[in-house]
Amino acid sequence: MEVEIPTTAPSAINVVVKFGGKPIPMSLSPDSTVNDLKSHLQSITNVLPRGQKLIFKGKVLVDSSTLRQSEVGNGAKIMLMASQGLHQGEGPVLKDAETRPISRAVATDKAEGMKPKVLIDKNRTERWKATGIIALAQSNLKNIPEEVWDCGSIVRVFDVSNNFIQSMPGQISCFSSMQKLFLQGNGLSDESIQWEGIASLKRLTLLCISHNNLTTLPSVVGSLKSLRQLDVSNNKLTSLPTELGLLSHLEILKAKNNRISNIPASIGECGSLMEVDLSANLLLELPESLSNLCSLKTLEMSNTGVKSLPSALFKGCSQLSTLGLHNTEITVEFLRQYEGWDEFDKRRRTKHQKQLDFRVVNSGDFDEGADKSW
Repeated sequence: MEVEIPTTAPSAINVVVKFGGKPIPMSLSPDSTVNDLKSHLQSITNVLPRGQKLIFKGKVLVDSSTLRQSEVGNGAKIMLMASQGLHQGEGPVLKDAETRPISRAVATDKAEGMKPKVLIDKNRTERWKATGIIALAQSNLKNIPEEVWDCGSIVRVFDVSNNFIQSMPGQISCFSSMQKLFLQGNGLSDESIQWEGIASLKRLTLLCISHNNLTTLPSVVGSLKSLRQLDVSNNKLTSLPTELGLLSHLEILKAKNNRISNIPASIGECGSLMEVDLSANLLLELPESLSNLCSLKTLEMSNTGVKSLPSALFKGCSQLSTLGLHNTEITVEFLRQYEGWDEFDKRRRTKHQKQLDFRVVNSGDFDEGADKSW
């Protein structure tokens, strides 16, 4: 994809910006500033200009300098590094799932121009049964190997992350003792998952299905009563199901980088929640019931449209010590009006004393940057 930046200069230069393993070719005037370049990269990468660090020949480019002044010429290669959290919408463009050679035979096939084949290790089924762990991450898989299902109720951990899995069949229900399921980074869509099979996994404590193409999280997720960690980040979700409130043991909820516009009031029934990340969504407000989460310690709301917080948040969430509000309209002056602010401020200062000493010194201003938890 090539982006042209309108200029009045008589000529343009072509550069390549590398980000997340992907080249981004661009054509622009040598008199364009580095900040101009960052502004156009924002629409492509979703990384805000302030979160971009452009490096050319080992040096960080200065925003106010032109490309000519920075000695960036035609054919230049620039590296873009993004600061965590400084993105909008669906989050930064991510590197495609990497693949790794399975054996020498695979490398030979590639050398001969043949389509690589995933070879089956005859002993791996025995290892799976002995350990209860099926580890197939980054294995260039398009389908679940048939011998996987032979392990049945022995399986405790099933990891097929960062592959090219095209479907997750209901047959997964045979893993009746499974505790952890990793499906992230496969490009799975709503239609490619048989959720009834996953919903039957009554012992599941961790479900990671981030970096896929889901637009809906079905109500059957509420059947996973043992779930403690749920990661649905980096999808295309527009909402979370009301049945989320049935997950009474849920401790960590990560739903950043989606298109979520509202949070169900039932989230207040998840009494065990300690960490909630809703950053980079289309949220404008939060339900008052969020104040019921007395175990909540971390709340991330950066890069959203929220203009206020639940009125009893600081009072009800008596353990809250980390609050991320980067790139929102909420100010410290506004927060000080909330009941319980002083107690919250003491907790966050205690937790982040080292960062405060280094970055804030004697300032009493609220610095949400010191409250980053991931």
